[in-house]
Amino acid sequence: MPILLRWFLRLWITNPIAVRLVQNGSRRNRHMLIRSAYLAALIVVLLWVILLSTSAGTITYQEFAKAGARSFEWIAYLQITLICILAPVFMGGAIAQEASPRNWEVLLTTPLTAGQIVLGNLFGRLFFVLALLFCSLPLFALTQYFGGVPGSAIFASYFVAAGAALLVGSIAIALSVSRLVGKRAFFVFYVAVVSYLAVTIAIDLALRQAAKGAGPMGQGVTMMTACNPFLALYALLNPTNYPRAAAGLHSGITAWFLESPVTTWCVGSTLLSMFFMVASVITVRAGGLQTLGAGEDGVPIMKRLFGRKIVGRVGGVDGDGESQAHRAPRGVWSNPIAWREAASRNSTPAKIAARIIFLLLGGGFGVLLIWLFHVGTFNGTQFQFAMTATLWGEVLVITLVAINTAATAISKEREEGTLDLLLTTPITASAYLSGKLRGLIMYLLPLLAVPLGTLLLAGLYILFDGFGREGGVLVKGAPAVLPEAGLIAPIVIVPFMAFCVMIGLHWSLKSRGTLSSTVGTVGIVGVVAGIIGLCGWSAMLRIPMLGPVLGSLSPASFLYACIYPVDALCATGTGGTSGLAGARVALAIGAFIAAAILGAVCYAVHSNMVRTFDMTVRKLAGNT
Repeated sequence: MPILLRWFLRLWITNPIAVRLVQNGSRRNRHMLIRSAYLAALIVVLLWVILLSTSAGTITYQEFAKAGARSFEWIAYLQITLICILAPVFMGGAIAQEASPRNWEVLLTTPLTAGQIVLGNLFGRLFFVLALLFCSLPLFALTQYFGGVPGSAIFASYFVAAGAALLVGSIAIALSVSRLVGKRAFFVFYVAVVSYLAVTIAIDLALRQAAKGAGPMGQGVTMMTACNPFLALYALLNPTNYPRAAAGLHSGITAWFLESPVTTWCVGSTLLSMFFMVASVITVRAGGLQTLGAGEDGVPIMKRLFGRKIVGRVGGVDGDGESQAHRAPRGVWSNPIAWREAASRNSTPAKIAARIIFLLLGGGFGVLLIWLFHVGTFNGTQFQFAMTATLWGEVLVITLVAINTAATAISKEREEGTLDLLLTTPITASAYLSGKLRGLIMYLLPLLAVPLGTLLLAGLYILFDGFGREGGVLVKGAPAVLPEAGLIAPIVIVPFMAFCVMIGLHWSLKSRGTLSSTVGTVGIVGVVAGIIGLCGWSAMLRIPMLGPVLGSLSPASFLYACIYPVDALCATGTGGTSGLAGARVALAIGAFIAAAILGAVCYAVHSNMVRTFDMTVRKLAGNT
């Protein structure tokens, strides 16, 4: 074999790291189940859309073509959704496993080059994501029998999804090589991916509502289209409703983004991935970013700037003659576990700074939205959209934070050995789990103050009739935001966060490691909340009186009802003042009922965990 070809193959196909990852992962039942569930979901959606798109009796070729085109569009969106969900899960192992300094000490003693180390990790873990794409290719080929789906669109959708997977994978490898992160950074990485997709879609919708997109009506592609795989796929599959800019109308980078958004996304994601890979190759044997700016004592500049400092010293000295550092004692709550969970989450300057930034930016942005509505920059429809997108985004981020903190609350202590020490104390299983729940809720309350405070301020603004705002504060004859929304929203959102925390604690108790507990909790909460949310949303739109109760089980549908009462509560009746008043009363009653249901679920999960606590802990400790 020629030396050049051998060197090229050693970078990916015959790379020892890639071969090890593929062989080990192929033996795991979890990967097989994920691939089977992925393909099953696509098949079910394909059959479901085809059945809904065709009628009984004789079916014409035109109906077949429309059904094929619609089914392809649905499974294309579903595929890229699943890829964006599963890619961080598969690539998260690179952050969790290779971020350990011990792993790098062993890896860097091998004769592998820097490029082989980086690309082996990338292609070895990316193999499973690409396998998901290729396993669905025969399913996409079936849509060709119906007609209406050009082959170029199928391959273009694959390129869009592959670009997203490649970019996510390269970022995960870069984080691993930097040595700045650990196992818990997987969740931050996951939240960053989800937040980026949500923010770019929200900005795109805002630009289109303001008629600042491409096309004759300004409703076409925007600068965000080429930055988001979902928007790029939408531009590919819906050129009529989401038109591109005419060729030659723009120049430079603007022409790339507005005239060829799909090509720009594919090429841009590939180039950005190459940048991360090159940076990783350069720094992998230099110690990563962890050693950046390290002095003679080996302490990096980041730790010098943001490391925790001990305040205060006592006059005594230890056995070596060095002065002893002392920290003033702190008051502990009646449940020390609860105090520890609430206090330890803000024990570092970085965590304190992140919370302060979230509070300031979130609160300031909420006030800004109300001000833009007051001065007339936003009309009623634009204000409602901005409020919905903002509150949904903030609640989603806080929900993910709740899931992460709860999913790692017990499994992290098991990994560090702290759980064994706690079990030797007089603390009972009930007090331990109740303290975890109470402490995590207290930790989340300041974060929840941002969306709830924004909703409360908006409700007060509407209650006082916008302080004489020109044009009023009504949209479709109803308030732009229900005045009582800020008062009843905590009744729904706080119990929902408690539900997420309890599910996270339950999964954390049953898992051996933080990564598996986080992935499991995200999957369970995502499926349960998604099903309940969709059912509640549909019931709220169609079932009188009972609809608002079911819709209140999900914060997304509840917030939508608070901001769009006419559209969301039409089944209950919003025609006229009496109809709207009845719908608002039904929504408030539904909030209390939903809180009771969520509270009962939390109590049931807590009771089950207390009953099986000793057995589960002993089982995972290997004592049974």
